[in-house]
Amino acid sequence: MKRKIFVILVLLMSPQFSWAWEFPAIHGFVGMDYGVKLSDDQTKRDNYNLLEQRLQLKANYFLEEGYWGEHGGILNLKGDFTVDEYYSGKTGFELRELNFSFVPFDFMDAKIGRQILTWGTGDYIFINDMFPKDYVSFFCGREDEYLKKPSDALKVSLYPEVVNIDFIVIPKFTPNTTAQGDRLSFFDMFQGGLAGRASDRELLEPAWQMANNEYALRMYRSFGSNEWSWYYFRGFDKNPVGIKDEAARQLYYPRVDVYGGSLRGPFAKGIGYAEMGYVNAREDSSGTNRLIENSFLKTLLGYSQDLGQDWKVGFQYYYEQRLDYKEYKESLLPTDFVFDEFRHVLTQRVTKLFKHQTVQVSLFNFYSPSDKDGYVRPSVTYDITDQWKGTVGLNIPWGEDDSTEFGQMKRNKNIYFRIKYSF
Repeated sequence: MKRKIFVILVLLMSPQFSWAWEFPAIHGFVGMDYGVKLSDDQTKRDNYNLLEQRLQLKANYFLEEGYWGEHGGILNLKGDFTVDEYYSGKTGFELRELNFSFVPFDFMDAKIGRQILTWGTGDYIFINDMFPKDYVSFFCGREDEYLKKPSDALKVSLYPEVVNIDFIVIPKFTPNTTAQGDRLSFFDMFQGGLAGRASDRELLEPAWQMANNEYALRMYRSFGSNEWSWYYFRGFDKNPVGIKDEAARQLYYPRVDVYGGSLRGPFAKGIGYAEMGYVNAREDSSGTNRLIENSFLKTLLGYSQDLGQDWKVGFQYYYEQRLDYKEYKESLLPTDFVFDEFRHVLTQRVTKLFKHQTVQVSLFNFYSPSDKDGYVRPSVTYDITDQWKGTVGLNIPWGEDDSTEFGQMKRNKNIYFRIKYSF
């Protein structure tokens, strides 16, 4: 990271370019998050799983026209300083953004550096969005901003007449942040149940080398009021769903290809959308290797509508099918866990604004009739002033089976409080 900052500074001070600087305005916020446990999750601390203070600073430097094209360019910076009382006051810094965006040609935009990448249509459900996420933040109660993790990438956007194109190259792999048993308990297949502080898995990430570059492509265009998108991703699964060595409890991130498409547009007085994706397990295309997750077919249907009077609702149906299921079952050992072929998930979001839109009451609910589990996320946010904002919410995952997505999180229930001052 020091090398990246040094390179940027050298470029900015180089005399061969003609820069015109304006001292940037610095924005950000100061906040505190506090999450109190409502159930025993078998981790190191019994009273809370979130207690931290955070200072975020962000700025944009504008560089006038010159070397970077007739439209100039923008250097974007955003970083978070934290004090984490869960880890006994440990201080930290996360560089959320350090990138340079510019327009080299009228038909092209480019952005290089650390950035947040996202695409797709789903609300908390991701099919073709294979960019890294932080599910520990999600289940603890941090702001939604922290569900998405940054990537070090080059993004090029092209705008020809026929179709718009986004092409992304990611040279360094970044995994999803998932529960590891310290802050949040989870299902550990090696222990055969929910694991807390006793979990000792080893996660092996792909090496930083050219052969492990990840590539993402999106082509999209509008037909009337509808937007069609086509997606392709070649890289690694962001979850450790491959087993390298069972005896050593080593997990890794298998190679995958993802092909998909989506449609979004007006429907029945609201907005409807559909998305689907085929996840090809490149290291186990036949489904006969019990140590690697099979290929999947994933489909999402969604609808949202503004009902007026500051009411808004949204609904989603998600379908997932594990392919080559017969081969998968035949490859299992008698002691292995058997996962289902099909998964169905229903979601619902209801939002209501009160008090001149300064109070937002929200309820998001996941429910899987196939897994017999779910996750309820109610919250209330109050804009006390233009600068001060307070939030209180609940995380209530539940489930009959310890091995399902939400069932494994059922001991991580909490109530959280957030207070934030923006400047």
